[in-house]
Amino acid sequence: MNSLPNNLKQIALFLERLPGIGQKTANRLAFYFLRLPESDLKEFAKNITFLKTKTKFCNVCMNLTEEETCSICLDKKRDSGVITVVEEVLDILSFETGNIYSGVYHVLHGRIDPLNHIGPEDIYIEKLLTRVKTSKVIEIILATNPDMEGEATAMFIKNQLSGLNKLNGKGFKITRLAYGLPIGGSLEYADYMTLRKAIEGRNSY
Repeated sequence: MNSLPNNLKQIALFLERLPGIGQKTANRLAFYFLRLPESDLKEFAKNITFLKTKTKFCNVCMNLTEEETCSICLDKKRDSGVITVVEEVLDILSFETGNIYSGVYHVLHGRIDPLNHIGPEDIYIEKLLTRVKTSKVIEIILATNPDMEGEATAMFIKNQLSGLNKLNGKGFKITRLAYGLPIGGSLEYADYMTLRKAIEGRNSY
């Protein structure tokens, strides 16, 4: 690394700070940038420069967008009465792959995690409750991750939503994503929690 020119070294050091990037990969990426045509590098640099200033939260679902409202919320073909609650924006990308879902989303930007001092007030739960109060909702799908923090977050939101149902007579369904054995998986390698969820979520056959 000491033999590299300083500007190239600084780029490699920055890339090394990215998740999943080690020193060798960071060096290779830095050299890749060096070999790019100058026009491509300028375009990339421009996008990085405006990343923070142009990217904002959707005023409806808290997805990332460059406008006031994201393209998903503006899409008239989607069912705005079905809201899937996810932890992060990247979770939306998983749902959008393959056109398996036609509803809308609400992004929490985190989950309840007392060990890291993250409570309900630190994520966008209140924004969700306000949205439910002021719109016609048929179903809320809780799609937080199936780990301890994700389950705690889903349970907290469920309790809050159940309270809204009772107080306002909203009458919407509250559902949770089914979890269990993956297609092509083997029972031999499944942990007890996965098997438990698979049994609890079993369907008629």
